[in-house]
Amino acid sequence: MPWLKLLHIAALVIWCGALLYLPALLLHALQLRKDAGFAQSAPPMPRFFYNSIATPAALVAIASGTLLFLLHGLLGGWLILKLGAVVLMVAAHGCFGWLILRLEMGISSGVKTATLLALLLALAGMLGVLGVVLAKPLNWS
Repeated sequence: MPWLKLLHIAALVIWCGALLYLPALLLHALQLRKDAGFAQSAPPMPRFFYNSIATPAALVAIASGTLLFLLHGLLGGWLILKLGAVVLMVAAHGCFGWLILRLEMGISSGVKTATLLALLLALAGMLGVLGVVLAKPLNWS
């Protein structure tokens, strides 16, 4: 089923791009909030992007990857490492959602630091997935 693998890769690329773009959106929203003072709430773009692009791409990537695993019966050490890297990406995704909620509630303390840490977590997950996938042809068991 090459179409399923294509769907998985496409969704993963969109999700990874979203995880790289969300920190920029969050930091921009934080700056807008600081510049506006108390008169303005958090901008709606981070939530829209998170709910409309990042989360659906993550769900499609995870669901299609699960289907690939179930249909092809793939199992091995590389899969465990890849799933571990995906867990890092999911954790970063959740952190970004939590930070969006904090900004919407007007809590801006620690958002910049947490955003950068979540970005590092996402990068570690993405590089882990990429490294495992590229090393998989070495016939890991």
